[in-house]
This record gives sequence, C-alpha cells and structure tokens, in this order.
Amino acid sequence: MTADNNGSLADNGESVTPAVDSETTPARQPDKDQDLAPSVPSPARPSLLRRLLRNRTVRAAAAGVLAGGLLGAGVVAWRTDTLPLLGPAPCWDSLSDSTMSSLFSDRRTEVEEQMLQTDPHGQGLSYGQCRITSYKDDRARRQLTVRVHKLDGLHGSDGRQWPEEFLAAGMVALGEGLPGMASSSRAWLALPQSCTGRPAQFEGPVVVDVGMGPAGLDISSEYEREDRAALAHAAVDAANGVIRELGCSGVYRSPDLPKDVVAWRDTQPDAFCGIKGLALPAAYRESLSRARVSGAGGAARICEAAGRYPKAAVRMTTVVDPALAEVFSQDLLKGGSSFKGTNGYGSFNVSRAVYRARCQTGDVTFMVEQKDRFGEQDFTFVHDLLPAYVEAESSRIGCGQEKVTLPRG
Repeated sequence: MTADNNGSLADNGESVTPAVDSETTPARQPDKDQDLAPSVPSPARPSLLRRLLRNRTVRAAAAGVLAGGLLGAGVVAWRTDTLPLLGPAPCWDSLSDSTMSSLFSDRRTEVEEQMLQTDPHGQGLSYGQCRITSYKDDRARRQLTVRVHKLDGLHGSDGRQWPEEFLAAGMVALGEGLPGMASSSRAWLALPQSCTGRPAQFEGPVVVDVGMGPAGLDISSEYEREDRAALAHAAVDAANGVIRELGCSGVYRSPDLPKDVVAWRDTQPDAFCGIKGLALPAAYRESLSRARVSGAGGAARICEAAGRYPKAAVRMTTVVDPALAEVFSQDLLKGGSSFKGTNGYGSFNVSRAVYRARCQTGDVTFMVEQKDRFGEQDFTFVHDLLPAYVEAESSRIGCGQEKVTLPRG
C-alpha cells in the first residue's frame, strides 16, 4: 500500500491515514519509477450478471431474466420498490440502504444510471452520472444527481459554476483522509490518483460530486445537519463504488463531520473573514456587515460576505490542494490583466482576481470575487482587497508573506 495526497483507502474498509491503496488491474499498474499517466482508459465493463450478484446472495434465479430488460444503450433504469432483493444498489452498486433511507426515507425511488466510461469524442472529462428521484404517490419529491467527472481547468468549463456550488462557504471538510467537502445541498470527493492517474498541467482531479435541490439553500440548522450528513455519506458511498467499478481496490472511510453548521455572523472589521491582519476598509463595512466561513481543515477555505440579507456579495477562496487549485487555471492565465507577486503570478478584472503562489507544500491559489454591486461602491472590491487578502492568508497558512501589487486601469 502506498501513500497518496488524494485520500485514504483500505482493502478491509478500515481507514488508513493518509495512505491509499494503489492496487489496480494490471493494465493500470504503472512502472514503479514512472509518474502515473494523466488519464486512464476505462476498464472493461463488468457483466450485468456480475453486477447483480456483487455483494448480494439471493439473485441467481432472477439474473438471467433481468439481463435483457435492464440494460440498453449504456443506461440502467429501475424502480427500487420493484426489486427489493434483486439488482445492484443504486449508482454503480454503491449507495447503502442506510444512505438511501437518510436521503429518501421510505419513499418509492426510480434510478437512472449511466455506464462509467469517458466520452471518446469529447475531452475525456465526463465518466457518467446517476440520478435518483423519489416519489410520494405520483409526485416527484426529491432528486439526487451523482456525477463522475474530471474538473476542467484548461478550457474553463468548471471555473465558475462548479466553485459556485461546490466551493461555497457553507461547505465543511469530510474528515481526515477524505479530500472533499459537503453542505446540505452539495458534496464532493476526489478519487485517488493511484486509481485515476495524476492530472496533467491545468487539469483538476477526477471527482464524484452529488447535488440535491438548489445550491446554498438556507434551511434550519437541524435539517442542515441531517441533509449534510446524508450527502456526505452518499459522496463517500458513490466514490467507493466508482473506485471498484474502475477496477481499483480499497475503500474510503466514513465521513467525520463537525457538529456545528456554518452560520452567518457579524463581520469583524479588523479581522475580516476571521483572518488576523485583514482589515475591511470603512467604505465596505455597512454593505458587508455579515460573513460566514467554511469549516476548517478542508481542501479550501471559503469566506462569503453580505449585507443584512445573507446572500453573498463577495467571496474569497484559498485553495491549498494543488490539484483542486487547477480549476481556476483559465482565470489565472486569461482572466484579465496580469500581475506578479513575491512567489507567484495572477490575473484580475473588475469582478474576479486569481493568484497562484509557490509554497512549501505545493501551489496555493487565492481567489477574490465580487458577485454583485453593493452600496455606493462600483466594482472596486477586488482591486482594494486582493493584495491585503493574499498577504494575510499566505501568512496564516505558513506560506510566507506574499506581496502583490495590482496595476490601475
């Protein structure tokens, strides 16, 4: 078993921190002294019979009948209430009964599942997705979408919407050895590079992300804890199923979430976003009187600030996972006017600035974004706050004191 910076796996289901199991099928096993390939071809698809029998005991009699009816054009669809003991668990035989119960209670569910394979005519980013819809009588009530895809940094298709949903301040870390985050509406987990291959330059990791309902929906704290826990377990379950489906071995451990939920609090002007040494200029204090900060210990730290109505007007993100930081590559290279700092470089425009610094632990990316006009100020927040944010945050994370100067105009 070898170490990997991208998660913790163990063959027997117990966690091993911070190692991951690097066993793969022979076609995936790299030479000991060579880097893993940036992309890995999809393995041969297990037969339907094998997937029906996997982790099940009472299926042999029905497997032959189901084989012709469930599989067509690479999609499997079924109603879970019609197959109480037959067929694989939803989403690549991954979601456990307890996870399904936490997500959908005892409602009837329908599952649509794609075969896991990269698009031969695309950029090789998407592996497939699974969708589960629950019903009360004939009315759809809840829908969970599970996607398996490589985050795109080079072409920028994931540089905006994915961070908007999956790198939001309402997220918390999944726990030690689990490179992912969760909220009450979104969760994600990166697959181990020992299974998917090391990303090339400007490529992000392969992630399993799950979404249910509108992103960032404010709900009561008790419901938020329940939904956050359910989505976190769904992400881990699905990732383990994908790891197995791709021909790799090992499992991620169960998530270990903090008890508290992320809440909006009054802004501290002298320690904006809870960062020592980061002062919020007086011109912004009334318009940014409330802020919330994502949970500690994750791949990224996110702060959102707003006025009285808690809808984020600005967002500041520090991504300490070098692979995940690649999601901002398009903005870093072509996001606007270029600038340099002590140990890095970046680009900025009136609404967003991205800066990448070389730190002892690898590349770290800092992003400051103004999402809306507020108060009497125009779009000046990025220009005014980025230099101070980079300096204070780099000091906080032990990356030295990065200094940047943004040109005017």
